[in-house]
Amino acid sequence: MYKEILDKKYPLAVIGLGYVGLPIALAFAKRIKVIGFDINQKRVDMMKKGIDPSNELSKKDFEGSDIEFTASLDVLKKARFFIVAVPTPIDEHNLPDLTPLLGASTSVGKVLKKGDYVVYESTVYPGCTEEDCIPVLEQHSKLKFKKDFKVGYSPERINPGDKEHTITKILKVVSGCDKESLDEISKVYEIIIEPGTHRAPSIKVAEAAKIIENTQRDVNISLMNELSIIFNKMNINTFDVLEAAGTKWNFLKFFPGLVGGHCIGVDPYYLTYKAESLGYHARVINSGRYVNDSMGFYIAKNLVKKISAAGKNISKSKVLVMGATFKEDVSDIRNSKVADIVKELKSFGVKVDIVDPHADSEELQHEYGFGLNKLGKNYDGVIVAVNHVEYKKLDEKYFKSILSPKGVLVDVKGMYRGKMGQILYWSL
Repeated sequence: MYKEILDKKYPLAVIGLGYVGLPIALAFAKRIKVIGFDINQKRVDMMKKGIDPSNELSKKDFEGSDIEFTASLDVLKKARFFIVAVPTPIDEHNLPDLTPLLGASTSVGKVLKKGDYVVYESTVYPGCTEEDCIPVLEQHSKLKFKKDFKVGYSPERINPGDKEHTITKILKVVSGCDKESLDEISKVYEIIIEPGTHRAPSIKVAEAAKIIENTQRDVNISLMNELSIIFNKMNINTFDVLEAAGTKWNFLKFFPGLVGGHCIGVDPYYLTYKAESLGYHARVINSGRYVNDSMGFYIAKNLVKKISAAGKNISKSKVLVMGATFKEDVSDIRNSKVADIVKELKSFGVKVDIVDPHADSEELQHEYGFGLNKLGKNYDGVIVAVNHVEYKKLDEKYFKSILSPKGVLVDVKGMYRGKMGQILYWSL
């Protein structure tokens, strides 16, 4: 399989061309023939013109790529090696939503042939590939797993907005359903992965490795957020404490903040779901999720208290929220916890304006029920919720110009710590 792909006898296909799938497809397309498949024809049309719908890649990234973008199963049928990179979100009850993954498995199953390979990159709970996805492949292909086709799992490690740790520069964890598939899958990925691959002993181990990467970060950040709540009651700045503690060589440098996006704020729920199905309630992970999921409301309530303490009528107050994406310097609004801040402020009758140099107003309106506004003045509170590069150069003079007398600046990530002396200032 590896040699036939390398010789361009058969194309490799990537199913799902979002934040994960498109960079993978284009990286492979610099070396081999690729089919980029997505069910959204509008997105496919954009990519045919060299436009990334996710605004992560430039037109230049599409150049020199041997890739065919399509929404057609007839075109997808030409491939022999399939990489599934669709989203794995959670529903309103924080339970795994496998709809996109099982839909992609159905599409692949319909075009699967004897001797083909399928590799999943979507983040799932251990066992999902073999227990949920492979039966769908068998059902729609009428083929037998291992006997007729091989399956592997290689978790994605793409970090939106990160121009340094790109897909070709990060060591890749790979796994296969047997020794032969592990070898073939590993060699295929090594076509583009410069540091090489780590060969996990089983598909479940690779699935588990991915899910604990983000669970570990989530739990550590939740500890920082809880410390921030405690230190706030003591009137000491959390970032000052962390700076002091960070002078010890083995202190782990995590910081408080909003935990959103499609990874850290989602993946732990896949693990806790699987644990529950096995009769175990994951206490530490669930507690961490509770703390992190409540931070947007906590920030909003603290601002409300401070505005009220300044002698202002909260129901007649006006607040500016700067930043709406889930992290700095990206346009991605998926699972943005800024929406929790806005929702909580509005529940107090506060008039809220939202600005963001990267987010799309229509997307925000569709996803959260609010869009972007023009920047105004005389705000009783300003929350810098996302550390976009555009906000880093702002100074006290700027904030004084948009705040009302006794207005409060909330600096979620402590970006302006030590730089504000004349206005009311608070950070996590």
